[in-house]
Amino acid sequence: MQSGVEQVKHSATWGGAKSSPTPTDSKSAGETAQSRKRSNAKRAAQFVLCFGLMLTFCVNASAGRRNDRDRFRSQQYRVERHVSPELFDMIKNNNPNQVVDVVIQYRNGFGGGNRNNAEARGARFKRELKLIGSSQMSIPLSKVEDLADDKDVKYITLDRKVSMSASQSATTYAVAADIAQSYGYDGTGVGIAVIDSGVGSHQDANKWNNSTSRVVYSQSFVPGVTSTVDQYGHGTHVAGIAAGNGFTSQTGYAYQYKGVAPGANIVNLRVLDANGSGNDSSVIAAIQRAIELKGQYNIRVINLSLGRGIYESFVDDPLNQAVEKAWQAGIVVVVAAGNKGRDNSLGTNGYGTIGVPGNDPFVITVGAMDTNGTLNPADDKIATYSSKGPSLIDHIVKPDLVAPGDKVVSLRIPNSTLDLADTTARVACTGCSQSAAQYLKLSGTSMAAPVVAGAAALMLQRDPSLTPDMVKARLMKTASKNVPMFSVGADKLLRKFFGQYDLFTYGSGYLNVAKALNSNDRGARLALSPRAVIDANGHVHIDKSANWAKNLLANSVLWGDSVLWGDSVIWGDSVLWGDSVIWGDSAIIPGALGASSVLWGDSVVWGNSTEAGFSVLWGDSVLWGSYDGTNDAFSEVDGGDCQVDDVTGDVICDEPAVVQQ
Repeated sequence: MQSGVEQVKHSATWGGAKSSPTPTDSKSAGETAQSRKRSNAKRAAQFVLCFGLMLTFCVNASAGRRNDRDRFRSQQYRVERHVSPELFDMIKNNNPNQVVDVVIQYRNGFGGGNRNNAEARGARFKRELKLIGSSQMSIPLSKVEDLADDKDVKYITLDRKVSMSASQSATTYAVAADIAQSYGYDGTGVGIAVIDSGVGSHQDANKWNNSTSRVVYSQSFVPGVTSTVDQYGHGTHVAGIAAGNGFTSQTGYAYQYKGVAPGANIVNLRVLDANGSGNDSSVIAAIQRAIELKGQYNIRVINLSLGRGIYESFVDDPLNQAVEKAWQAGIVVVVAAGNKGRDNSLGTNGYGTIGVPGNDPFVITVGAMDTNGTLNPADDKIATYSSKGPSLIDHIVKPDLVAPGDKVVSLRIPNSTLDLADTTARVACTGCSQSAAQYLKLSGTSMAAPVVAGAAALMLQRDPSLTPDMVKARLMKTASKNVPMFSVGADKLLRKFFGQYDLFTYGSGYLNVAKALNSNDRGARLALSPRAVIDANGHVHIDKSANWAKNLLANSVLWGDSVLWGDSVIWGDSVLWGDSVIWGDSAIIPGALGASSVLWGDSVVWGNSTEAGFSVLWGDSVLWGSYDGTNDAFSEVDGGDCQVDDVTGDVICDEPAVVQQ
């Protein structure tokens, strides 16, 4: 009988019932009949019980799955709100054991308790970023969701890579810096923090005719690297554009390669490695250090000839938060626009390619001009690679202005990465060997930004009471609006690119240092770069109201409800933000298309929602990090632009016999 019970259990459980053994006698048959009755009743009871249990299990499982889905959706929503888009994408698709470096922003600043909580959730502390109440940590992707659930965590981003945005007399002449210097201003007493690949030793970075360096402070923020030597060769070049004194090129050179503020001091804060790359946390730490050293070295200007792609609104981006902190501390922040003006991968003809932190409405974002190698600014035009606005996601009108950036001659660091990349870019003295050259020719918005940084130093030497907003507004107001309506340039592959005079290419115009230095305009509000909006008819307008910015910044611990400059006037009751005084008559179309309608780019792209580029800039699904996720120096390594013959249309890439850089 025992074996029969085992058969019943087997049948009831697995549904594979087998026949009972055939009885051999009548007694056994009778007993078997009774056993069968009892067994049948028992099986029926067991079936009902099992069915009930299975039904209960299925209902509970279904409810559990619904609850799991609800919990997942709820958690996904919470995580998505507190994690940058590309990091969220990695959480969903990458190996959960992959360890990544992140920047964690906290609601009420970073403290020991936050570190303990993060480490308990699987993170490893690397450094505090006190400037923005954040920390840099490494963490497996599988642990990020749990960390994002911490009620004190505001936002988590990848510790993104940054990179560079990389002549002299034509450069200074084109922007009237030579006239400004003739007034007796050279930036003496003003500190310029060059946050870059380091600043090397060069006679032009010393005081005039002696060995005392004007590089008054140096520190490296490159992980694992204490040396502040410029292995890449970019930061020294940038420093020379802003503050080189031209001592070495007094004789033996066709021209003297002098920076815009040749008496300014340089604070060397290295964040880029020998390949010109770095990360957000290093740049943020360097900005924090610049703020800390402001009083000691009178740091009034920060130059950032670097950047990366956009991943979220400037309100949430940690690098944007850092530059705003510096601005709030009274330091003018000058940023390269980026070198993606030739990029049509998203169908935008190079529009919408401004990088971070150049997308921030507080900072001064600078595009690059090509001087054509002449002293006459009348033939200058936009460099084809200069990134154009508006910024993705927030649609900030950028760049703010433009300055010379193509084939700019400045200080050379022998055997640095850029020096070895193109030995023909070396500029040697007459009769000297190339290896003895003291100068190097580079192109990019990296080179344009320090021209403006130097101009800011001159303005602050003349009037130390100027706020960053006054400096920005004066530079924009006095910028020359006399730029070509249309232009054409080419790259080394003989591809032609067309430029147009509009707000998103030239900003407020071409830097004029002398006019900016002579300006006496003053204002009390913030010089916020305005936002561009598009109406139902496809017309683009400048939003001069402060409401958009107040809404964006309402939750910002940096600005809160501060009165934003731009809702009514810049200087008293006369000059309106967005008026032709700032942007130029050719950039604004009054009347037919509506007040302050903006002429820009290719109207087919911007006025037709069927074009691919339209949805990239104005649609709901803005592509984040459109052109790259690295923070690199914005300098071109292909030698910059080629010229296009006005008559024949031929591309000319060879330099003339005598070139004024």
